[in-house]
Amino acid sequence: MTKLDPRALRDAFGSFMTGVTVVTACAPDGTAIGFTANSFTSVSLDPPMLLVCPGKFLSTFEAFSCCQHFAVNILAEDQQDISNTFARRGEDRFASVAHTRNHRGVPLIEGALASFSCISRQCLPAGDHAILLGEVEEFQHGDGRGLGYFRGQYFSLGLERSALDPGAKVVTCGVILEIGGRVLLEKTDKGFRPPQVNLNDHSLLRQSLIDAMARQGISVKLGPAYSVFDDAGNRTHCAYFLATGSVNAAPENLHGIALKELAGLDYASPAIAQMMTRYMHEQRTGDFSLYLGSTDRGDVHKFALGD
Repeated sequence: MTKLDPRALRDAFGSFMTGVTVVTACAPDGTAIGFTANSFTSVSLDPPMLLVCPGKFLSTFEAFSCCQHFAVNILAEDQQDISNTFARRGEDRFASVAHTRNHRGVPLIEGALASFSCISRQCLPAGDHAILLGEVEEFQHGDGRGLGYFRGQYFSLGLERSALDPGAKVVTCGVILEIGGRVLLEKTDKGFRPPQVNLNDHSLLRQSLIDAMARQGISVKLGPAYSVFDDAGNRTHCAYFLATGSVNAAPENLHGIALKELAGLDYASPAIAQMMTRYMHEQRTGDFSLYLGSTDRGDVHKFALGD
């Protein structure tokens, strides 16, 4: 067989949108262990069964492959920090995460959208992972939305819908696109702003934005929403997305601005100035967040980019 490119294959697998879980158990000495996983599948209702796939690279792989009981905790959309905690190595993950124990002593993450306590039924080798099959003996679940994962990025249906299903008649949509260390900005009479368009029909907002950028000679792949706010003065709902892409034949008023120069520019509005200043700082730290609110006030919600 032709050898497949592992990175390309991983990217292709990442095209499947999943939820995010934390799988927990106890080591033979009783120590609580856990890892973040999106390889979770419900298998059967009668008997009630599910599976997860621990990787052999885990320091706790042997403990999970031999455990008698484990639990799967489906994370809520505001539990990104917990997902990141259990994805990191070399720390006491449970020290900073609120949890309880089920009647088997297995940790359950507090605030999870759902938790399934399982009896281990079989652990099958599967390449660089294993398939851990469990029979659900008890579960709990609540209302809310789950944390999503797509192409190496977290997403939230609740937060995304704030951008994709606005009530305003006119939606201004734009992209924050960095190419070769330079951010693409449009120069207007009022100042600089990201490439943007006004959409009257926002039923397919993302695709409409992609198509509109293509007509301007900009090929983009949209990432998560980055700044979503209402401009009451203009009766406009604004949604700006992080994006990757390339420029083919862009108009002359589009300029590539170095990251360090973003703070010194005159922008088309105070809201755009605040957004671009935030982007400049967050790009340097890699600690990104989504702003939701109005031009005057709002909240930020952290998310992660990349693997």
